[in-house]
Amino acid sequence: MKEDFRILPSLKVIGAAIKGLDLNKMSSAQSKLISKALLEHQVLFFENQSLDPKKLFEIASKFGEPVKYPFLINKTGIPEVMEVTKRPDDKLNFGGVWHSDTSYLKSPSKGALLYAVETPKIGGDTVFSNMYKVFDSLSLGMQAFLSRLSAVNVSNKANDQDIRPKSNSVPLKASHPVIRTHPETKRKLVYVNEAHTVNFVGMSEAESKPLLDFLFQKIKEEQFSYRYTWKPGSVAFWDNRACQHFPINDYQGQQRKMLRISLAGTVPF
Repeated sequence: MKEDFRILPSLKVIGAAIKGLDLNKMSSAQSKLISKALLEHQVLFFENQSLDPKKLFEIASKFGEPVKYPFLINKTGIPEVMEVTKRPDDKLNFGGVWHSDTSYLKSPSKGALLYAVETPKIGGDTVFSNMYKVFDSLSLGMQAFLSRLSAVNVSNKANDQDIRPKSNSVPLKASHPVIRTHPETKRKLVYVNEAHTVNFVGMSEAESKPLLDFLFQKIKEEQFSYRYTWKPGSVAFWDNRACQHFPINDYQGQQRKMLRISLAGTVPF
């Protein structure tokens, strides 16, 4: 089968660039190849795309069921497509801490597509980290110990970042295995994150903190990550089950405008 596009893996342990594909003209066969590449590389990058909310919704629908993102106010006219904008006078950026999307839901999102409408001249990169590799880096004893644990994830963890619900929103909470099995690849991966995980089930926050802090720091290690620089027209499509991401807040006084859409996921096991 002719692909009509190229998959160029990054030199890191995560990520691949997709070259020569106009997402607006993507065929069913091509979308299947993209889905396969996503499972292999965890996050895919496309450039020189021309999208609007309607087109982004149509493209996302080829990879799963688009769903609303909790707490964000819709500004696009399509409920599942959200505008995420950091204006020049904003101090915080949305999601500005290492996280896995919506881990406070019973069924966290499968993945997401983020489209760059406007980017700062300097800064605003996003770092993605491979949770398979984080798991593989742990000792066999630690892997076995963590595999017996579940952790509590909340939407309103106090982390001083613009990822929490507004004051009039009802906080959400869910418990998930600390070591998750990917439903498609069947590989094991670490599934706790700094933005939302507060404690291990059956333990207090104080008791959980030292080990959670160890894992949070492990996730941030450069050896597991790839840093992506956005340009207008760029798209990132990530597997929210297999990776975490961190949008860097280093562009004060500049504007960054993105469109994002999430895909429905399943209950982690």
